[in-house]
Amino acid sequence: MSEPTGFLYPFIDAEERGAPALLRDLAASAESKMAESHAMRAATLARLGGALQEAGAAMAQRFRAGGRLFTFGNGGSATDAEGAAELFRRPPHGRPVAAVSLVDDRAVLTALANDVGFELVFSRQLIAHARPGDVAMGLSTSGNSPNLLRGFGEAARRGLLTVGLSGYRGGAMEASDDVDHCLVVESDSVHRIQETQDALVLELWSIVQGHLDPVGTAP
Repeated sequence: MSEPTGFLYPFIDAEERGAPALLRDLAASAESKMAESHAMRAATLARLGGALQEAGAAMAQRFRAGGRLFTFGNGGSATDAEGAAELFRRPPHGRPVAAVSLVDDRAVLTALANDVGFELVFSRQLIAHARPGDVAMGLSTSGNSPNLLRGFGEAARRGLLTVGLSGYRGGAMEASDDVDHCLVVESDSVHRIQETQDALVLELWSIVQGHLDPVGTAP
């Protein structure tokens, strides 16, 4: 375990040199993680079925009226926010929706972080671009990120529909009156939370498409 990456695979004996045994351990670890991830996704989708339907229907109502989607998050959740915006903006089928990720423009992001503070990087962009009838979607593993909470607060004041995805027990996001729909992945693992949040975004998109294309013309 003296290797700098030893913490990634603590079950591997530092002195182990036999390739077959090492490969078996790695394969078993991967299979265990995949099974855990699949179980978490299935359980969360089942538990949040009604909440997902409500959030998806509310989002579709805004989109039908010309509303746009703004997504945001930090770290790994920032890449998930980018993926969510891309899914709605350029879907594999069905109706595209105007969507913007607030983490895409690094010049804007770093200027705001440097000039006014990182806690305002999302709220200031919403002030500049959002209007009543739009949708704000924020992703966080903890639910406690100050810049997301400030973003939701600004979005709520401006009449946006707010959708939050959190982990653990929901954090401050789940308790906030500024979040209309909070979808909590009840896990203490950042990896499982983010994997499951991706599944929730996909399910929300599918529900939205069902409302925007009720006759089922999409393949």
